[in-house]
Amino acid sequence: MSGEKRGGEGGERPLRVLHCPVNTAGIPWANVQALRRRGVHAELLVFNRYKLHPEADRSLDRRGGLVRQQLTQWRAFLEVLPRFDVFHFYSSVTLVPDSVQFRILHALGKRGIYHYLGSDIRGKTREQLAYGLRADAEIVGSYDAIRWVPHADVVLPGVEVSRIEPAIPGDRRRPVILHAPSSRRRKGTEHVIAACEGLDADLEIVEGLPHDEAFERYRDADIVVDQLNAGWYGVFAIECLALGKPVVTFLHDEAVRRTEEAFGVEVPIRSATKETLREVLRPLVADAALRRQLGAASRAYAEKLHDVDAIAGQLVEIYERVRVQRRRDLTSL
Repeated sequence: MSGEKRGGEGGERPLRVLHCPVNTAGIPWANVQALRRRGVHAELLVFNRYKLHPEADRSLDRRGGLVRQQLTQWRAFLEVLPRFDVFHFYSSVTLVPDSVQFRILHALGKRGIYHYLGSDIRGKTREQLAYGLRADAEIVGSYDAIRWVPHADVVLPGVEVSRIEPAIPGDRRRPVILHAPSSRRRKGTEHVIAACEGLDADLEIVEGLPHDEAFERYRDADIVVDQLNAGWYGVFAIECLALGKPVVTFLHDEAVRRTEEAFGVEVPIRSATKETLREVLRPLVADAALRRQLGAASRAYAEKLHDVDAIAGQLVEIYERVRVQRRRDLTSL
């Protein structure tokens, strides 16, 4: 749909959405690109460009102390405020203090959304997450995360699956098990290393590489181990699913059940804890046909659930919903 039509009913200008102020795991940038393909005017403004995911339309120069940082953020906020209708905040971070951020947005007929990406809400109480009620919508990325924000919309993380050439494992006699921890402690890396000792496989740990270079390492793997602590999977696992790799990670049973019910699919990921990882890996290491079977299922799963262009459609529906609510609020004044 073209930008001239989207959001243009009744003489209203096309929908304009600012994503900010972080590019965690590249999710915001992927969403912005997919929204643009749908004709939505979307931009990404970040505080800082990350080493692994530096993509953004604009980053702020926040060098200096707290006062200077706040002045920089306020200047940026006042500059973008007239240009956008919806402000899409990631990882519980806003451009200016949230206690005033949403008051200003609402006073000017704007809307704000919180999009939680995991560690910002995991394990917190309802009281600790009460700040989210200031937003016009809240988004979580899985049916695991929804237990902390039960009223949130579930929008899965997306990648450009169609642009990822599958690399389903072959018949390598000694397979490569790949693990790419963003944090060794959070991902349970010491237990991954221990579980792989003595297996007829080679363990490769990928750390600190630019995303493009790391991705080529993922492509050459036969088995992927994500994490052993969090209870669900993230963008690293999604990229490996799209590549057609068997993925092993720790999954909460209830989140698996709700995902399969919601989307009518079977989650192909093998779940493991630090205690069971070695036994989960054994058949994958021994059986190339099983690796190929799971790899094909992984690719099909990624195509159905994690295509970012389909996910952009879900975001547009949320934006339009909160804009309709805005119009209702204005007419009731």
